[in-house]
Amino acid sequence: MPPDVVVTITLPPVADSLSCAKIPNVNASIYARMSALRASGQRFAVATVVRTTGSTPQVVGATLVLGQHEDVKSAVGTLGGGCVEADAIDAARESIETGIHSLRAYELTEDLAWNTGLVCGGTMWILVHRDDQALTFGGQDVLDELLSASAFGEPVAVVTRLAKVGGQITLLGRMAVRVDGTTLGSCGDPDTDARATHAAAAQLPHGTARILKGENEDLLIEAIACRPRVVIAGGGHVALAIARQAAMLDFDVTIVEDRPEFADPSRFPDATILQGDVPTTLGGLAYSWNSFIVIATRGHKLDAACMLEAVKTQARYIGLLGSRRKTVLVEAMLREEGVSEERLQVIHAPVGLDLGGRTPAEIAMSVMAEISAIRYHGTGRPLSAHRRSGLLQT
Repeated sequence: MPPDVVVTITLPPVADSLSCAKIPNVNASIYARMSALRASGQRFAVATVVRTTGSTPQVVGATLVLGQHEDVKSAVGTLGGGCVEADAIDAARESIETGIHSLRAYELTEDLAWNTGLVCGGTMWILVHRDDQALTFGGQDVLDELLSASAFGEPVAVVTRLAKVGGQITLLGRMAVRVDGTTLGSCGDPDTDARATHAAAAQLPHGTARILKGENEDLLIEAIACRPRVVIAGGGHVALAIARQAAMLDFDVTIVEDRPEFADPSRFPDATILQGDVPTTLGGLAYSWNSFIVIATRGHKLDAACMLEAVKTQARYIGLLGSRRKTVLVEAMLREEGVSEERLQVIHAPVGLDLGGRTPAEIAMSVMAEISAIRYHGTGRPLSAHRRSGLLQT
């Protein structure tokens, strides 16, 4: 079998009254499974949806992992089920045995047969690699790095370059891009590598997959990162509003509070609650690159003690609720304690964007808007201002 194989599979029709199921892309369990298979000495295959058109049962970045000696039920991840996934599993087994990767197009015409479970119309391309190919960039195996990124460490992006030639899609190259801009592997040429690195840097804060489609080629960017986490010191009215807003934005929310009445699970149903001495508990947690701290306790002295603990962590953002005078005093205290300029730069005090609101819900929106701007490299400016300055093309 040649290195790039494009197989169009036209599947039988079903009714179009049902919608396609969309589920999250790769997560920590995928890379944890890869690590376990590697530790057991097994070869395995990695199958990834690298391109889609129309309505499909999966999104770009969706991944399935199958071990050499495993049955279908032991596979981790999904490509949407049905006969598409069954064929991809066959391709995975073949890749494990031969060491040759495949790129197959699955055309889901009209509707699919009711018994397939696939109810979408469109085409998706699935790239299947054996583990030694899928996880090696520039001669370096990156499984441990990707496992760390998905669970707790700094994010990593995997960029796949696909060419469109004569109506077919072929693989041109792959590279890994770290958060510091260093790279492994190549997409094929220096210009494309530079473009891929820039695009990966923009996508890393999102922690999701995105495909950049061009006239003759596509770039799939898979940003591998852990779920964003916000740790809120305090359990009062503003903390409650921030927790609710953060949960809506799919953050992992942790509340640190010492008062039993404010550490009630019924008060924070979508959060992990840690009851105990607030500064000590706050400082004792493990923080990832994707962690954010908001300090909103009941008093200035407690806020200051929490800040001293927060700056010792690896959190990328520390927000302090309070007046400008209070934040000036806290900053002076931190400087006296010898806190480095690097850590002082991650402090946002007073916390939030200036939206003019004053209620707990409005303050929460301001805080989470600032955190979102940090995550996505946003400006916080009105989109209409971008349009007037010519930055937004319509």
